[in-house]
Amino acid sequence: MVRLRGTLTALVTPFRQDGAIDWEAFRRLVEFQVQQGVEGLVPLGSTGEGATIELAEKLEIIARVVEWVNGRVPVVVGTGTNDTRSTIALTRHAKQLGADAALVVCPYYNKPTQQGLYEHFRAIAEAVDLPIVLYNVPGRTAVNMTAETQLRLAEEFPTIVATKEASGNMEQVMEILHAAPEHFAVLAGDDALALPIVACGGHGVVSVISNYAPRLFGECIRAALVGDWEQARRIHYRLFPLMRLNFIESNPIPVKAILAMMGFIEEVYRLPLTPLQPKHREVLERALREAGLIQGVAV
Repeated sequence: MVRLRGTLTALVTPFRQDGAIDWEAFRRLVEFQVQQGVEGLVPLGSTGEGATIELAEKLEIIARVVEWVNGRVPVVVGTGTNDTRSTIALTRHAKQLGADAALVVCPYYNKPTQQGLYEHFRAIAEAVDLPIVLYNVPGRTAVNMTAETQLRLAEEFPTIVATKEASGNMEQVMEILHAAPEHFAVLAGDDALALPIVACGGHGVVSVISNYAPRLFGECIRAALVGDWEQARRIHYRLFPLMRLNFIESNPIPVKAILAMMGFIEEVYRLPLTPLQPKHREVLERALREAGLIQGVAV
């Protein structure tokens, strides 16, 4: 069973000016991540604009990322939708294409009850023999999956191996950590809360900032995991302004703008996302200089 720990990058999806996927930029980004020491890659999540990517494109992304990574780190594919049958189908595709795990967001827009959330994830776990990471992000889904529901799923289904907790509710996170079974990892879903969550017993983070600062942020999380709190805090506060600015507009607008500034990708989004506002570009550029980030590599 896959073991998820450390920094897993929530990959952006690079596009060309014509809106097609920029495969060469994508390959370079994946290789950069692996070479810089991240512990996992997460394509097709919120940061990857998964909601605007067609099924055929999703399957090609999964196949290519798995091929490029070639077993060096786990590939955790975003397969969640707001329809249980569609989620099962995409999760099956991910397994067939060689993914190591699936990141499954709580169904959005439908606003299911806690029992509905339980039944959704139960159906996926029973239908597909692939490790599942729960993804609780009520700011995007309009529903919070409670600690009770997450623990119930973790206890009943051994293939539900982790949660990406992006509720922002530290009390809920601690409730999960306090009672989680041994096989169940708790991953922060917010870079700014990754250090506090690891300090409380968490196992890592699914990160946005590691798209452009993978080595530096990875060092922060690795230091925390071994109890080197001075080093972890030093890096955390060095990057903290950028962690906040990554959400100065809707994610992934700022992170893609930063990657474009660094020459990794073109700054292209799919509607309804639009380019970063000029007033925010200046703020990001200043924060990057102050953090000492040049060409995507921390110095």
